[in-house]
Amino acid sequence: MITTMAASCSLVCCEEERDSDKAVIVRFSNGNVQNAEKLGFTMYKNADETNPRKKSRRIMAAESDRLSYVGNNFGAGSLKCNNLCKYYVGVLNKETMHMEVHCAELFNMQPVIPGEIEESAKTQDPTQTYRDKVDSLIEAFGTNKQKRALSSRRLNQVGSDTLQQAVAKAANTVIDQKGLEALQQEVAETEAQGELAFHLPPCNAGADRPEDVYLFDDFLSPVEFASLGQAGTKMASLTPEELKKMRDDGGCLSVVKHLENLPSVGEARDKISRCAFYLSLLLNLARQRSITRKFGQEEGCPRNIQSKLFKTFTVESFNNGRVQNVVSSSMRSKLAAYSLALLLHMSHMTCDITLLHRDLAITEARMIDVAKSMGLTLIKLPRVKAEEDGVRDTNRQAALVLPLVKYEQFMERPKRKKFH
Repeated sequence: MITTMAASCSLVCCEEERDSDKAVIVRFSNGNVQNAEKLGFTMYKNADETNPRKKSRRIMAAESDRLSYVGNNFGAGSLKCNNLCKYYVGVLNKETMHMEVHCAELFNMQPVIPGEIEESAKTQDPTQTYRDKVDSLIEAFGTNKQKRALSSRRLNQVGSDTLQQAVAKAANTVIDQKGLEALQQEVAETEAQGELAFHLPPCNAGADRPEDVYLFDDFLSPVEFASLGQAGTKMASLTPEELKKMRDDGGCLSVVKHLENLPSVGEARDKISRCAFYLSLLLNLARQRSITRKFGQEEGCPRNIQSKLFKTFTVESFNNGRVQNVVSSSMRSKLAAYSLALLLHMSHMTCDITLLHRDLAITEARMIDVAKSMGLTLIKLPRVKAEEDGVRDTNRQAALVLPLVKYEQFMERPKRKKFH
């Protein structure tokens, strides 16, 4: 492309140039050069041509009889204008009167005084952080208020370091005495107890009788137990056909088992029938996800019992702008623990946890964990022969025996992968 600038001169744009073809423009920071012919210029480039950041780095050196000058296009002393805009230099050929335009790069030449660089490098500590540099400025030029704040912060830092050293020393002493594995075991037991303590019923581990470990009044107060009289009478009057239908439907096998073996008369019959109705509500609640205010009304659940179930075994959740009562996973564990404790009072401190975990729709392993957390003794009866079905497997039982059993927490170590 040729652009006519005047009658006797034309502008010629050169072909695409590389970085090494750029023209160099130098300027001196301490003044103008009187005689440029007395300066010897040398250009140095980075030897690493593969690194995209380093291959364009250049150092320009100029030497005279009095001083040496150095400029570069990288680092703190480089000119930022090279990155913000492009510079061009026009070279006029007087014979053809064509001016060729070349890309250019600016270098800021600064005088180098022998020994100055070494002294400045010694005075600056490379390991000194930004905070240390600011603190040094405050010590030298800060106000009295800034100096007092600096002194206070340093004193606090010394106190914190001393405390950390004391804690580390105490921790190392405990680890040396007990061992790392024993401490990990204690931590695992404490965490497991903390997670389950919220879901377990109130426990009196120092009681003299098994009936007093998990008090019946903690599950049903005398007022609540009295309000279940009508519902308990209805449960006790169920016919064998209705019990068979409940068994076929599933979900309340523990309730059916107790109703089929109700005492004929007396206070024990009334107590078990009322507890069976309350247990059926717990089992039905454990199989629900969200609960409405109509829960238990068809079965004749008293209002105070319904409020107790909502308050104790559900959590409130917002959905579509409405508050809902939801049975979370942690609440299912709590329902399992309270159902197990109630069954202990109904069966002379023993319970069939195989039937219970099926009614609650949870795994047997989770049911066993709940029983262990309550300190119960697990019993696996041997196989017995039935008259018609031949050999059958008995269910797993849980019993409350004093003193309560303290189970060790099992810590599973991750398996290492084998590389072939």
